[in-house]
Amino acid sequence: MKFGIDRLLAEPELRAPLKGRRVALLAHPASVTKDLEHSLDALAACDDINLVAAIGPQHGLRGDKQDNMIESPDFNDPVHGIPVFSLYGEVRKPTKAMMDTFDVVLVDLQSLGCRIYTFITTLCYVLEAASKTGKAVWVLDRPNPVGRPVEGLLLRHGWESFVGAGPMPMRHGMTLGELGLWYIEKHKLDVEYRIIEMQGWQPDAAPGYGWPLGLRTWINPSPNAPNIYMARAYAGTVMLEGTTLSEGRGTTRPLELFGAPDIDARRVINEMHATAPQWLQGCRLREFWFEPTFHKHMGKLCNGVQIHAEEPDYVHEAFKPWRLQALAFKAIRRLYPDYPLWRDFPYEYEHGRLAIDVINGGPLLREWVDDPAATPRDLDELTLPDEAAWLGERQAHLRYGVTTDANGTRRR
Repeated sequence: MKFGIDRLLAEPELRAPLKGRRVALLAHPASVTKDLEHSLDALAACDDINLVAAIGPQHGLRGDKQDNMIESPDFNDPVHGIPVFSLYGEVRKPTKAMMDTFDVVLVDLQSLGCRIYTFITTLCYVLEAASKTGKAVWVLDRPNPVGRPVEGLLLRHGWESFVGAGPMPMRHGMTLGELGLWYIEKHKLDVEYRIIEMQGWQPDAAPGYGWPLGLRTWINPSPNAPNIYMARAYAGTVMLEGTTLSEGRGTTRPLELFGAPDIDARRVINEMHATAPQWLQGCRLREFWFEPTFHKHMGKLCNGVQIHAEEPDYVHEAFKPWRLQALAFKAIRRLYPDYPLWRDFPYEYEHGRLAIDVINGGPLLREWVDDPAATPRDLDELTLPDEAAWLGERQAHLRYGVTTDANGTRRR
């Protein structure tokens, strides 16, 4: 199969509209070709592309910034002699000065298929800036590594943030290119937009179910995204960032686990199975011990739970990471009613709101956890209509695995 960057490099006719135009590249460390050459170097080597600037999202073009709210500065690329602008430094939205340096921005970002992953918000901000300045945006599309499943509450009005640029669920099931189409329609943007589509991507195919395992090398798109199994769990485990529990930063398996020095993981797992075993399908939970080398509970022995979302226990359509993690919170709240679960701190430039609410795009998940009378059925009654609505809303924007019936209706 070919990613968007590979097609752009291999097919001169795709590059033809770039002739005579100044080109910028929005990229990060996972922006590589099939031969693992970084897209910046590959595009700079094209005689028919005038590459004049690069842009880095959160964690930087080089991916060297470890944690949230650690900013990257602008700099000049020492190899290609072009400016590298940061969209996670003094600004998160492109400035007019940045936009004035180019005519077309190529967006080559590997995402994780989760609303909170800030690269998709950066795409939204770039589209808005391009609409205002008359610039073009091309997405060099890449796989959604967790495929098409949808899960989670829709972001509520008034809860927009850098980890939620629009009313979508936590697991949206779209590629970056497809999301661009949705943003343009949702925000009524007038922008020259083009997707260089992948060739041969099969979002439902085993064994990767979104990521082409065995065909493409996984490169960390951010420092704590080390493998496809983390990506599968991330739509749930990212919520741990809004809690006092460790999400495994400072371990070798970040965002595949949770724990703390003062919980009994075995009891938590048993309580989860007793409360909502239907939310634990498609994976296996394992009690273990760990000691983070940095971040929350650094240097302390923690009892925790690892979420094994790999074969032979992984069942793609059954796995529900958002509900699984919500259930873990519920189990801890039942076992330890006074546990200081919610972490109160500035999260992704949001002040005065609990991080768990910012992450979920509203307070409903936290309120469900904290309500002793609330049941799994209650959360499903809130969430299932949102998920169904999103499945319908995204349909017109899907570009892969889609067929058209006799009435001209697009189907999956």
